[in-house]
Amino acid sequence: MTGAEQTDLAAARELEAVAVAVARLAAHHVRSRLGKARATDTKSSPTDVVTEADLESERLIRHELTARSPGSSIIGEELDDQPGDSHIGWIIDPIDGTINFLYNLPVVSVSIAATRHGDVVAGAVTDVLLDETFSAAVGGGARREGAPITASDEHDLATSLVGTGFSYEAGRRAEEATVISRILPATRDVRCFGSAALQLCWVGCGRLDACYQRGLQIYDYAAGALIASEAGAAVEQPADNGHDLLLATAPRILSSIRGLVVGSADR
Repeated sequence: MTGAEQTDLAAARELEAVAVAVARLAAHHVRSRLGKARATDTKSSPTDVVTEADLESERLIRHELTARSPGSSIIGEELDDQPGDSHIGWIIDPIDGTINFLYNLPVVSVSIAATRHGDVVAGAVTDVLLDETFSAAVGGGARREGAPITASDEHDLATSLVGTGFSYEAGRRAEEATVISRILPATRDVRCFGSAALQLCWVGCGRLDACYQRGLQIYDYAAGALIASEAGAAVEQPADNGHDLLLATAPRILSSIRGLVVGSADR
């Protein structure tokens, strides 16, 4: 590793540490609101809700990031983009799994990614209920609670466990049902947990062999995609494949999963 590469890795690891610390703080706050959630607004559809805890969590995260990384820009799910005057930026999802949170279901996370000059270089995702944090720095591997993680080496689609998620738009859900009809018979099983960030982390640590989803926003996957990739998973982001598709898999089943999701093994 060259001196410049070592410097870049050290900078990324510092940003990872900030993301971990702030994600843990926000997760603690969200955890204190479990069982008390109330929808206060909706976004893309009547089923796409916002709770007061979403707003509280995002305000807390922005405050902490601004204090720890002055001049940074911030992109978040709930509040307006915050421009900065440095080359550091943050992409945050204050509660990934808001519907689960609303119903007091135990798959809820906080996701924070760091960028340098526009590229994602570090990130952290904290599981609110398990109080378990996944993190990564570009070129430096991925971790769960500080210990290295590695993606599955599964090679057989028939014994692969696949995660997915669904749109809030009725028309897109009909298309997703068609995809499920192809995926389900070809795999061990399919799970839908309601948090894209956690599903990506679970691919990274081998709890899932693959996950896919269309229609995600950058704050849904920025941290989780880096974590999965640094853990050795094959990751395609929406801009990579022309199908508005986020895909993370054990490397040897990537083409098979992609073919089923997009409808042709040749695409």
